[in-house]
Amino acid sequence: MVKIEINGQIVEAREGDMLIDVADDAQITIPRFCYHKKLSIAANCRMCLVEVEGAPKAVPACATPVTDGMKVQTKSAKSIAAQKSVMEFLLINHPLDCPICDQGGECELQDVAMEYGDDVSKYSEAKRILGDKDVGPLIHTDMTRCIHCTRCVRFGQEVGGIMELGATGRSEWMEIGTYIEKSITSEMSGNMIDLCPVGALTSKPFRYSARPWELKAHQGISPHDSVGSHLILHSKNNEVKRVVPGDKESINEIWISDRDRYSYEGLNSTDRFTTPMIKEKGVWKQVDWETALAFVSDKLSALKETADEVGVIASPSSTVEELQLLQKLARGLGITSLDTRLRQQDFSLDSEGYIQPKLNHRFEEVEKLDSTLLVGSYLRKELPLLNHRLRKTQLAGRSVSSINPESFDVNYDLTQDVVNIDMSAELAGVAKALEEMKQEESALFSSIVATDAQKMIAKSLLDSAKSSIMLGQIAQMDSQFGQLVKLANRVATLSGATLNVLPLAANDVGAYAVNFLPENGKNVADMMQQGMKAFINLGVEVEYDIAKGSQALEAMNKAEFVLNLTAFDSEAQREYADVMLPIAPFSEIAGTYINATGLKQSFKMAVEPKGDAKAAWKIFRVLGNMLELEGFDQTHSNQVLAELSDSPASLALAELSLPSTLVKVTEAADSISIYSVDALVRRSPSLQASNDAVANA
Repeated sequence: MVKIEINGQIVEAREGDMLIDVADDAQITIPRFCYHKKLSIAANCRMCLVEVEGAPKAVPACATPVTDGMKVQTKSAKSIAAQKSVMEFLLINHPLDCPICDQGGECELQDVAMEYGDDVSKYSEAKRILGDKDVGPLIHTDMTRCIHCTRCVRFGQEVGGIMELGATGRSEWMEIGTYIEKSITSEMSGNMIDLCPVGALTSKPFRYSARPWELKAHQGISPHDSVGSHLILHSKNNEVKRVVPGDKESINEIWISDRDRYSYEGLNSTDRFTTPMIKEKGVWKQVDWETALAFVSDKLSALKETADEVGVIASPSSTVEELQLLQKLARGLGITSLDTRLRQQDFSLDSEGYIQPKLNHRFEEVEKLDSTLLVGSYLRKELPLLNHRLRKTQLAGRSVSSINPESFDVNYDLTQDVVNIDMSAELAGVAKALEEMKQEESALFSSIVATDAQKMIAKSLLDSAKSSIMLGQIAQMDSQFGQLVKLANRVATLSGATLNVLPLAANDVGAYAVNFLPENGKNVADMMQQGMKAFINLGVEVEYDIAKGSQALEAMNKAEFVLNLTAFDSEAQREYADVMLPIAPFSEIAGTYINATGLKQSFKMAVEPKGDAKAAWKIFRVLGNMLELEGFDQTHSNQVLAELSDSPASLALAELSLPSTLVKVTEAADSISIYSVDALVRRSPSLQASNDAVANA
């Protein structure tokens, strides 16, 4: 530690820390444009010039390491003159379009210019003008405003993992752009908008829809994946206008994925369903809530006698409160067939115990793993923020390998990239290599000869102090998922690695916490294959959300009664459903998600529900009372949450036996597009126009 003096104030810092960071910690403001705490140092804007005793001229605070006894003046005549000169040069070519700029009101250039800019320009020459670039459906460009801070360029290289933007030319003729008119395709590209200190990069869907000072800010949690990213929802006139990241270093740092940023468009979709409806003699009729709930209550009462023929299916993006009261309602009626594992096909492990999806590392710990093996996972498109953490481990020189049915476009170098439709065969080879290294033997692997790649993966896992195996979406959709889990468990046991069946949806862990599982009942695959007399569906579009969509539609059409609780209308639902009740999405309710690490995160209502839509847990509470079931007296979501134990149900990986034989897999499961995972994302026009959605259409 060293002591330095800033504006007469003695500050303690670590030797080698940059002056701008030390000043920030001491709450001493130094203006800047190119500097950002999450990006490398560029020192190209020169706005942070300060006077350091002994230095012949002002030095950039972002690129000057502190030394013991250093004396710094940030408000001296020399510092102010240098900063004002830089500001003057930056404004020479900057357009005077603040009244129409979407960045107005939250523009760093605007704020700094108020303090360091002059009210009269010395220049009368024509300003530089640049044409705007079409970089895709998510980001709008006004490149005349660009001040060449290069934050967007560095974000692409250092965080996004793809160099999609770069600089051409020099001096005032320098331009930021894409390579030969390419669009930006990173699943985290929207963060460039937050980083841009001017209005050069703005949100295309949000453009001209509201002014920053007109917006109300509400804290929220991502409803799309199990990372549980913190969000800030901005609303105007009771409508969500945009979503930006919430700062939560231990979870999403300061970033969010484009899926979290732009899915809000679906909240205002023309498909929003807002009035209860009942089908009478094939004709849909709008009714009030009292009529709808009385009708549903009568139907559910009649189903008590055949409760084993009723299936309850819920979206794994439903809140803990919704799932808790729905399972309580179902079990109160004697229904045992409940499931949220909609895209899973192989449920063979259920007979040995339910395998709880969970990330058994904190997100910060993922960055420090020595060796990681991804099995059946395109992590970059499944859990972008977890992939960002894992990318850091690879950049630090640690091992990241994968076993997948196809080679994916990852944004870091894999140590071993093994491609085989039969992922079980590859895992078995890794297990065989480990047994040879540890001088153990299993009859199951006796005829297997491990390949060089399998031996390398085995050695990396075995030799590492902190190693991890992660089974992703493709593995969980595999026709032999149970076999994959058993083999991965064997590899983990032999190598000392931590085995993780990655939760994917926002509340996969929460569904297990409330025991939303088919104990003594049918799983979702059996329900669809064998058919049921009746279905209760919560937030599910069966044709898209269930593994075999056409089979699911057929099962719904054959059922005698189908109750859909949905936030969105669709032709398919109108065909098979008998009652449709409008529920409010995550932005219009208070609720809780349990993220991949088991952390409960509650959020409040951001805007009022549209039309007659209601929070689903309130609907179940009323139905429970109408059906005279016990335990439905809650008046607040906190009371429902309080019914949970302090930790999720203990359904972690047990001591699994090895399979008796290895079943060969000849066909890989279809991967799910990042922008088709749930009903909300599917109704975002901007996301559906992006490369990821178009490529998977």
